[in-house]
Amino acid sequence: MCENPTADDVIDAIKVVADPSRIPDYQRYFKTGPGEYGEGDVFLGATVPKTREVAREFKGLDLAEINELVRSPLHEARLCALIILTNRYQRSKNPAERAELFAFYLDIARDGFINNWDLVDTSAHKIGEYLVTSLENPMSLLAELAAEQSLWLRRVSVLFTFAYLRVGQLQPTLDIVTLHLHDAEDLMHKACGWALREVGNRDADALRAYLTAHAREMPRTMLRYAIEKLDEPERKSWLINSR
Repeated sequence: MCENPTADDVIDAIKVVADPSRIPDYQRYFKTGPGEYGEGDVFLGATVPKTREVAREFKGLDLAEINELVRSPLHEARLCALIILTNRYQRSKNPAERAELFAFYLDIARDGFINNWDLVDTSAHKIGEYLVTSLENPMSLLAELAAEQSLWLRRVSVLFTFAYLRVGQLQPTLDIVTLHLHDAEDLMHKACGWALREVGNRDADALRAYLTAHAREMPRTMLRYAIEKLDEPERKSWLINSR
């Protein structure tokens, strides 16, 4: 790696490890067709493990260059930028640096550059630690994100709460999922169901109590994801009784 790497250097490194034959599969998988959620996204064909290798190589990339990288039209470039950013946040012991990185993350999310589910899911559950450890009135921010028109900001609101789950606080996740019970997007149904499943992994009775209150109004996909780790007879009971 050169002494002062740039965003272009990172993109060149991704191109070296990319396999263009994968591009059609990625375009289908990430729904890049007209009217789909990833419409127009551009891929190089790099796998996630290879992209992570590049991110490790460029872990010292300047924040200004990360800013350039995350604004690239190339999906893997944005993913690599978020991996570098997230890893830096997790390594940092400096409260001022963590605050800067969290603010930067929110800015690029609001500017629309964290714009597919894998980009959200790679980063938000880790960067969300800032809400638990440092942010005043974090539920206000979560509710604000949950009310956004952007699908991706709404998904961030759910994934941010995973940081609370890691420290045993279940209520923030339950509160934010409740705000999304009538969301029209399937990707939100899956995210909320995943979050509820994680609640159940920590406290099955808390999940059951939530389902008792809300299963009948949940989208079917959300419910199926939420009960995935329960035993089969109980899953069938929830599905039958929620009709």
